[in-house]
Amino acid sequence: MAAKDDWQHPFVNIFKEFRLSEWQKASKEGDVSTYTDKTLNSVVFRIRGAGSCIRLPKKTHQSLGLKGRYLYVLFKPSPGKTFLIVLDVTAQDGCVVRISISNMFKEFKSTTTSLLFPFQCGPEFDRITEKTPTLAQQHNRPPEKPRVHWTCLMMDLQCTLATYLNQRYYSHLKNVKLCAWMSVKSLFTSDLQLNPEVSYQKAKLKGLPTSDGTGPMPRDMMFPTPKGRTWQSCYDYIRFPVEGDLNCGIIRKGPLNVETPNEPTLIEEEEAQPPDPELAVIPELPEVVCEVADDPQPEQEAPSSHHSSQPSTPLPVVNEEDELSQLPEEPEDEVADSPEEVQKLLPDPILRLRRIIGFGGATTKCALWTMSGDSVVYPCHAIVVSMKIDSNEQRFFIGHTDKVSALAFNGNTTLLASAQSGNYCVIRIWNYLKGNCMAMFRMHAHSVTALSFSYSGGILCGAGKDRRGKTLVVVWNTSGVGSGGEVSMFAKTKMDVDIKTIKIANFDETRLVSCGHDSIRLWRVRKGTLRSCPINLGEYRPLDFTDVSFQEGDSPEQHIDDRLLLASCKSGHVFEIDYTRLVIRNVRWLFPVQREQQERWTLEKDPGIAINSLSVCSSFCATGSEDGFLRLWPLDFSGVFLEAEHEGPVSLVSVSSDSMHVLTATLTGNLGFLDVSSRGYSTLMRSHTGTVLGFSVDGVRRHLTTASADGSVRIWSMDSLHQLYDFVSEDKPCSVAFHPSEQIFSCGFSSGIVRVFDISCGKLLAEHNSHHRGEVVGLVFSPDGDCMYSAASEGSLALYNSCDNDSHVIRVVCGVVARGTGRAPDALTVSSDSRCLAFVGPSEYTITIADALSLEELLRLDVSILDSESTFLDSALKVCFSSASPEHLLVATSANKILWVNTKTGSLLRQVSKVHKHWCSSLAVSEDRRFLVTAGHNAVKVWDYNMHLSLNSQMFIGHSQPINQVSFTPGQQGVVSVGDAIFLWDFLAHPVDLLQTVRLPSRFATTSAADEMPRERAPLPLSPPPPLDVSAVDSNEVELNVTATGSEPSSHPRPATSFLKITELRDTIKLGSHLQNSDFTGRKPLRPDCYRHFIPRFKNSTFDETAVTPQPGEAGMTLKAVIGYNGNGRGNLVWSPDQGLFAYSCGGVVVVENVNSGRQRHLQGHREEISCLAISNDAQMMASAAGKSANKSLICVWAIPSGACLCTISYHRGAVQSLAFSKDDRFLLSIGDFSDPTVAVWSSSTFQMLAGETVLGPIHDAAFSPSVAHQLACVGSQGVYFGLFDSHSQDGDLSLERARAPVEVGDVELTALCYHSDSLLFTATNRGHLCAWDIKAQSCFMTWEADEGEIGVLLCRGNSLLTGSNTHWLRLWEVEAVRRMKPLGKVSRKDGSASVVLKREIMLDGATVSAAFDHTMDMGIVGTTMGTLWYIDWLDTSSIRLVSGHKSKVNDLAFQADESHFATCSEDGSVRVWSSPSNELVVQFQVLNQSCTCVCWGPFPSVQRARLAAGYGDGTLRVFRLSTSEMERKLQPHRVAVTAIQYSVNGDVILSGGKNGLIAVSRALDGSTIRVFRDHKGAAITTIQCVREQCKDFGLVGNELWLAASVDRRVSVWAADWFKCKCALLDWLTLAAPPYCQDDRPPPSLAAFCPTDPSLLIYTGYGIEKELIFYSLSKKRIIKKIALPHWATCFSLSSKSQLIALGSKERVLKLIKWTSGKFQNFSQHSDSLQTCRFSPSGTLLFSVAHNEILLWEVNGL
Repeated sequence: MAAKDDWQHPFVNIFKEFRLSEWQKASKEGDVSTYTDKTLNSVVFRIRGAGSCIRLPKKTHQSLGLKGRYLYVLFKPSPGKTFLIVLDVTAQDGCVVRISISNMFKEFKSTTTSLLFPFQCGPEFDRITEKTPTLAQQHNRPPEKPRVHWTCLMMDLQCTLATYLNQRYYSHLKNVKLCAWMSVKSLFTSDLQLNPEVSYQKAKLKGLPTSDGTGPMPRDMMFPTPKGRTWQSCYDYIRFPVEGDLNCGIIRKGPLNVETPNEPTLIEEEEAQPPDPELAVIPELPEVVCEVADDPQPEQEAPSSHHSSQPSTPLPVVNEEDELSQLPEEPEDEVADSPEEVQKLLPDPILRLRRIIGFGGATTKCALWTMSGDSVVYPCHAIVVSMKIDSNEQRFFIGHTDKVSALAFNGNTTLLASAQSGNYCVIRIWNYLKGNCMAMFRMHAHSVTALSFSYSGGILCGAGKDRRGKTLVVVWNTSGVGSGGEVSMFAKTKMDVDIKTIKIANFDETRLVSCGHDSIRLWRVRKGTLRSCPINLGEYRPLDFTDVSFQEGDSPEQHIDDRLLLASCKSGHVFEIDYTRLVIRNVRWLFPVQREQQERWTLEKDPGIAINSLSVCSSFCATGSEDGFLRLWPLDFSGVFLEAEHEGPVSLVSVSSDSMHVLTATLTGNLGFLDVSSRGYSTLMRSHTGTVLGFSVDGVRRHLTTASADGSVRIWSMDSLHQLYDFVSEDKPCSVAFHPSEQIFSCGFSSGIVRVFDISCGKLLAEHNSHHRGEVVGLVFSPDGDCMYSAASEGSLALYNSCDNDSHVIRVVCGVVARGTGRAPDALTVSSDSRCLAFVGPSEYTITIADALSLEELLRLDVSILDSESTFLDSALKVCFSSASPEHLLVATSANKILWVNTKTGSLLRQVSKVHKHWCSSLAVSEDRRFLVTAGHNAVKVWDYNMHLSLNSQMFIGHSQPINQVSFTPGQQGVVSVGDAIFLWDFLAHPVDLLQTVRLPSRFATTSAADEMPRERAPLPLSPPPPLDVSAVDSNEVELNVTATGSEPSSHPRPATSFLKITELRDTIKLGSHLQNSDFTGRKPLRPDCYRHFIPRFKNSTFDETAVTPQPGEAGMTLKAVIGYNGNGRGNLVWSPDQGLFAYSCGGVVVVENVNSGRQRHLQGHREEISCLAISNDAQMMASAAGKSANKSLICVWAIPSGACLCTISYHRGAVQSLAFSKDDRFLLSIGDFSDPTVAVWSSSTFQMLAGETVLGPIHDAAFSPSVAHQLACVGSQGVYFGLFDSHSQDGDLSLERARAPVEVGDVELTALCYHSDSLLFTATNRGHLCAWDIKAQSCFMTWEADEGEIGVLLCRGNSLLTGSNTHWLRLWEVEAVRRMKPLGKVSRKDGSASVVLKREIMLDGATVSAAFDHTMDMGIVGTTMGTLWYIDWLDTSSIRLVSGHKSKVNDLAFQADESHFATCSEDGSVRVWSSPSNELVVQFQVLNQSCTCVCWGPFPSVQRARLAAGYGDGTLRVFRLSTSEMERKLQPHRVAVTAIQYSVNGDVILSGGKNGLIAVSRALDGSTIRVFRDHKGAAITTIQCVREQCKDFGLVGNELWLAASVDRRVSVWAADWFKCKCALLDWLTLAAPPYCQDDRPPPSLAAFCPTDPSLLIYTGYGIEKELIFYSLSKKRIIKKIALPHWATCFSLSSKSQLIALGSKERVLKLIKWTSGKFQNFSQHSDSLQTCRFSPSGTLLFSVAHNEILLWEVNGL
């Protein structure tokens, strides 16, 4: 800063300097006033109104002239209002840039003179849209306005200009304008980074420096912090731009300060109770170091049924003739033997328990660590669960018949003891590793409260209550269990003393300790007797003791007096017990906040922390308390050093054997653990605290929603078991139902209210509270999703329209449903065709079948008279439609029967008696109608639906309470049962598809009236659509010269074209008229931790080796241009300034471009992604290396003048990391990647390998010496390798000497290198260090820190050194002094910060991956990971974008009608518009955090009227105007991702298809949705196309045809006149296909009108055969087929020459002439093709594979 500007240092208070209150140097407009803010206790300015503002300075031509780099704005936005901050900033070149910041901006936009930044007002605003609906929202109360904080916004003006406009030099701030709704304290500028949390006084006391560019906040700028709170909890601090997130363009509070739901966060003091555990760090206390115990012996592998491939344990199976006994027995004894000829239900078992969602039951104080610390064991009602903490994989210990109340492990966790409560108190001992029960015995107690195993497993102790309420303590001898012996009782005693916990001492198996109400007792087992002695509590009574704990990790030799024994109590006291003297050694009283002066305890004082559990290790003590906190204390309890807050009281804490994790359980059913070292908290299991009343499954997203008696509705992931959402209400939920296709579910409550929720946005869609009285006992959606039904306990039945957001009521009928709540939650059932609704009513003896659309009664059936032999009246309990046959209705009755009833006639078809021991509570039929699942009391049964077997059922146990509901999951892959917990079962019987003949309805033969809108629903195919019977057609097959496929060598020249098989179909055939049955039957190297190392992009495609490409000169199209640069490559850019050309790679193509003319040449020879390039010093040869395709990588050597490939080399087993030519171009150096770290030297004349050497560890970079041809160097994870190559020896000799990285830089990876001269070498590290090496001494003599991140690129020219890193900075250093610092003789290391000078720096858009500069380092070209090539000019520190490409996958591409522009859209949310034919980027529209899925142009090509529409992953459409480069309109016609979009031919409407199959018609003028087509509902739309065609020939009125295709192989064709609001269905095609059995997705369904004849429809997709189908709309039949070798992933039709371009997953682009069948293959792409598009004229063709965009010039076939 100049001397005249010294007055601006250290800061300038702008409001104070310009005397804002006097309004002489500033102006105000509108409502601007002052008031005293209570939070800040100071006067602030308030701006209210859209037209109100404060302007500084007063005149627009004046300038503030403030040169401080950082602008601080102290303001507070008004809740729910918009504000605007406008800054005019002047750069050093005199250009004025306007920076606008507002919360009304939705997207970042930029021009050369303006920047528009969206502002998000802190985490409170985010939580409004992300969290679930609040109680107020659920009751339709208006939501509260979000709280906003006073905010300190720090704008780095210099970095802002450098990042977003590439203008390096910032000059000064010209003027400021504050507008609309906000309160402002002040603005000020400074060159210091001021910390708003630190005042001058604190900085002075702590001695904080200010010379390093930082400082405390000035006194009058400070925000006051209330006592007892932190600065962060009261205010927001936002720094912009944020390093590492520089391209987002959005201003908001950083992610480190935002609390993430369901995850704990670090705080410094106690705050308000959050919904999940929070960790509190007390910085004043010393950090406790945890002593890690020796590694225990690894656990043995469990049986194969417990492996990850089969993570679940099969449950015991009981045949239907057997019944469960009351006393618990072994599962093997329950299986009855049957003769071999008996036919049983197969497979056996047919169910396998896979997951359980639940924790607790009888207690939440039981959870154990295994010795290895990788698993926890806990009870879930009657089942003991073992869960791995890293994968959530579960194993089950099944055998208890009542809730498990206690668990215990022996010392090495090989034996597990479990006890159940209830009338039959049974204790089981398990082999934990094998999962089998080794012993079972009774305790003769009514309840067991505690178990404890001795360390050796020879002694087991248990405590409980007998039937009279007396405490019973028993000690057993379990030493013989492992060898098959019995368990014998050592000792037993009864007493009146309360015992909550009892534990065996880990150092002596005969000593025990217990605690309870007002009692701590020490026990001793001696000579068959059990004696105890109480601890004298003295004045400390009465107290309620909760837990005792021995210190873990004590040495066996440690004296008993030195062993720590602690006891906790509800009052907050922790007692330290002297085990030898039986007295209290120490008493500590724990409080939430440590008091400065300890007071002596008396009964009159307030209680401290109510401790429920404690656990002690060698380093700390963990306590869990009633206030929900887990606290970690040092062993002297001087203060808390770590705490985590939970949702409810903590009932259990347990420290793992290595003291690294602390397990916690809460009374609210949560189980989790704290990682002490990282201070991170992980939730293992959440559970309902009450009975689960009902559930519903979302089969599309694999979500499960449950309603519980605890008043909550929760949504779970069926894969991870994690709770996704939680809806809590004061009203008890009774039943839930998921919408069959959308993210919507409804819930019925005990008050009769029915609420509908949208999960995607977390809001309440509708609430119906006036239609039912009494509890909602039934709630169900129709299978087609159009209707919803609810029934109440008072007899009412309601029908809703679920197609609308508000789900409005269509009809309510009273007195039709049987009264009572016993039939909840599934009192209603809907047939699979959505036509009939069945329920029990009006009385309990009758069944009613009603019309599903009107609720009119169709049939009433009296079940009490169906069985004439019954001696009593039978009532109906449950009803269920058969899935595949709507004519079958199953009825469960009170006589324990299931009746099969015909829904048409009411006749009894079949009945089964004695279904369960008790009545059947739920039943469901599988989708293939082969199986029936029922629930009765605690058991689940699976039945043969047809009852044709001798043993028709299998029984499965596990639940400890009656099961409320059971059902198959969609897809018949599993079964879900709920009651005490949520059980997820694998269904092991594979479903069978029912093939049926499908005939089109007669209405398809004739068209409807042209003035009618389309009917509500198109005919859906019955499962699955039939294959086409081609054999019934009198066909004429023509095979024309199907020639060379490359299978055999031939001396004859290959033809330029090949031919495909064409089948001409002469006769008419109806779709579906025939049914054709067909039978379809060492350890890997680790990737290094650095971005410099090349890792090929993952691909699931493979190249077709049989594809034959045309010879040069015979190709039907030629590659014209490549758009983009591969930012995933490393060193894949070369430049020859003398020759005026540079080369780079994109996919598998090397692009050689002339800098002056921009003309491209393309070197094609690679099939995989190119990793690196190298150019010879004379610029005559170039080498390129591609990733591993088969067994080895491929290196191609090219002659640059001719473009011919001189030689190919395949040597390295992995990818090639680096290539380099020697100084005299005689040798070529190649380096393998981390999987094959080999250094190879090749002759550049003979291309023979001269020498090779494998090194230890990955190599990242290598280079030849610029002065000595035989000298080279490599760097990698093991250091630097200095190499000498002897070319004169016979075989070549390569010697490598390794030198480790200097200790000053720590444990690093050396990532890049470059030579400075023949004696100096520079290397870079992954932590930003630069090292200078003496080559002769092979030692480092100087290091300095050049960057904050990893340096991946190094270049040296003269005394200039270039560094490029992953922090986006490109820096130029002056290193002339390094040579002078090089020591002579003795090597010494010095700090290089004072010897090198940073000359220039430029920030780019991504991490630097490649660079090439001229000999003076004045100019060069740099490539980044964002797919951009930059031209760098260091003389004026400028950067120009040369090549720009997409970094992420390109989803769609579209040509403008006049071919002047084309547009692309990508996964990263960007839409780019390119000019043609220059292929230059014109404008880019960026939407943050969204994927742009499709794009299309409007029909008007003129610049003023040109518009571009794009669809996004959130269901929105955005319309962009090309003339203004702005977004014109935003629409949201969909709730799911948009998959297809198209303008109508006149541009009146926009047609868009969604992932859920809905097609929306939106008016282009105002964006309103005028029509939604649901004909394809349930299957994603893949194609929408509109063409101009008069529809009179088809008997309809309309001026255009449009079609839609969906992934289920259905195509609909429509005639429309949108101006008259006319649209009618013209035709409907359903194509046949067998089941798809591959792991990936099936090929898409693609359809298009023929450009020359719109009445001809061309289709391809997954089916019986790989083929193109030509369908005539006028003849209503298929007229032609073309066989294909591969499934098509994309295709496009040319408007001339009858050409079809077709892409496949095999990376082949095929050009087909569909009239003759001629075709040619083009295999230039390195991945599967996802898009290909002809230009409107047909002369150009674009093809896209991932982010590779190739432009072809079409010549024709």
